[in-house]
Amino acid sequence: MKANTPQTWVILGASSAIGRAFGRLAAQRGAEIVLAGRDLDDLRRTAADISVTTGQAARVAPFDALDTASHADFTAQLASIEGVLNVVLLFGTMPDQAAMDADPEIALDCLQAGLIGAVSILHRMAPLLEARRAGCVIGFGSVAGDRGRLKNYVYGAGKAGLHTYLAGLRNRLGRSGVHVMTVKPGFVDTAMTFGLPGMFLVAQPELVAAACLDAAKAGRNVVYVPWFWRYIMLIIQHVPETVFKKLSI
Repeated sequence: MKANTPQTWVILGASSAIGRAFGRLAAQRGAEIVLAGRDLDDLRRTAADISVTTGQAARVAPFDALDTASHADFTAQLASIEGVLNVVLLFGTMPDQAAMDADPEIALDCLQAGLIGAVSILHRMAPLLEARRAGCVIGFGSVAGDRGRLKNYVYGAGKAGLHTYLAGLRNRLGRSGVHVMTVKPGFVDTAMTFGLPGMFLVAQPELVAAACLDAAKAGRNVVYVPWFWRYIMLIIQHVPETVFKKLSI
């Protein structure tokens, strides 16, 4: 691809705090933006703000991770976008573990949104990206996927599955010149984490967005954000199971 080839970022789950921050920063760096999600009024406000403050084109597209039947049409619409197509996947839900233990349907919805919906849309987009032989996919997993814990093991299971899927997709798309990066954030100041007990070392969405864009540009494969979570999780992963299963974390 030529240096002046148009770049577009498709943000799946753009109503999230990280999605809004990512869209603004990517536009500031010269990319056009597609904000995809369910809350179209919110997305239109963000798109208007991005267009006014950066001068870059920002448009809105309806997208529902749970409505997998609509994913083929959504992907077909992206084919009309010229230049390099990049994707960042941000959607997911994190219900209370006690609620999921009491109602398995809530647990299934969590997995449907965070894992099945991700596989559905990325698997449909993969041929489009392969054909262009360029672009980047950033998939947001979580440090919760590094080890099953008492307080969020269903959510963590979905993220662990997503990590494995992204690793395989990285091998597949890398052969066509498309880079896939897995992001494992720790605690981020978002609506999903607001009010949760035990929060510490909370990162701001703007810093997370900048770290991800910089890491993708550098060709990183797996990134912990903020960086120190790599070492926190390394310690947690090496706690013996006989001890770990007795911890209330």
